[in-house]
Amino acid sequence: MPVSGEAAEAAPRDATVLHALDGGVSWITLNRPEAMNAVTWDQRERIIALLTDASADPAVRAVVLTATGRGFCAGADLRGAPAQARERAPGDVARTIRLGAQRLIAAVLDCEKPVIAAVNGTAAGIGAHLAFACDLVLAADTAKFIEVFVRRGLVPDGGGAYLLPRLVGPQRAKELMFFGDALTAADAERMGLVNRTVPDGELAALAAAWAGRLAAGPTRAVALTKQLVNASLDGDRAAAFAAEAAAQEINMTTRDANEGVASYVERRPPTYEGR
Repeated sequence: MPVSGEAAEAAPRDATVLHALDGGVSWITLNRPEAMNAVTWDQRERIIALLTDASADPAVRAVVLTATGRGFCAGADLRGAPAQARERAPGDVARTIRLGAQRLIAAVLDCEKPVIAAVNGTAAGIGAHLAFACDLVLAADTAKFIEVFVRRGLVPDGGGAYLLPRLVGPQRAKELMFFGDALTAADAERMGLVNRTVPDGELAALAAAWAGRLAAGPTRAVALTKQLVNASLDGDRAAAFAAEAAAQEINMTTRDANEGVASYVERRPPTYEGR
């Protein structure tokens, strides 16, 4: 999977998050294998910035989020957080979660390009939620997913109690969160948390293939579809139908929508530009 290239970031400060743009795909790679890619404050901010940039950059048409080593992301590493200047006051914890873990997950959910998680190893805590927030989840057969919070006496953060019930239903979500047992990639696929499980050596190729298909597709239509699906469980039918009609109105102003219709009429393959 690309971790370098013409557009790769090479500055030392970015060494823990590798970035490359390859064929319209933005590859974001966590690179702290010695820490199982437990995400630091700096890494979190870098990922959020790259996802924000991906939304605004027409050259980016899909995103892959992955990692080096044996871990996808072992959770939050708070040792890299800015030092607290005063004694903790009421509201500080909620603010920290809102501006930290929740911002990271929201950046994935709100990214205007499809985001694929290529889970190469253990995804625990916020690392699991980072994967589950992605639009498509691919996993190596050696990967594991762990709702580790209960093991530490903590309440799940990073949108876990929002994401999991929507993916597997409330009973399964409670089972995962109440016990904190490790879930194999095969079981995660069976439950609907993972789209495909493949041997470790095939993960990068599958991620590249799926991302390549997305990058060749009608980018704005995919973005609007993502928005509709993500919002579908939060509103009633009237709101969903209104959002669908609005999305259709917006999409029909794009070049790709007109190209798709024209190619059908002319009986030829479409050529999408992401505009």
